[in-house]
Amino acid sequence: MCLAVPGKIVSIESEGGITRCGRVEFEGVVREVNLSCVPESAPGDYVLVHAGVAIGRLDEGEAKRTLALLRELIESAREGGHEAS
Repeated sequence: MCLAVPGKIVSIESEGGITRCGRVEFEGVVREVNLSCVPESAPGDYVLVHAGVAIGRLDEGEAKRTLALLRELIESAREGGHEAS
């Protein structure tokens, strides 16, 4: 199963086609992400990230709903005696 996680672009670190990269925040954790598949993205935008690559943009409302569902799943797993990774 594959999972793409929403994150907010904090900054663009480099431009240039397939080497376009930026810093993206995921619930307080910031990681460098390849942004070449979303050339129209800018700081403040939310993107879906899979395996270090932003694969699409989404609006803030959808990003926040998705993050809330992910938090709910993690909490449910913890309550059920499963350790969420």
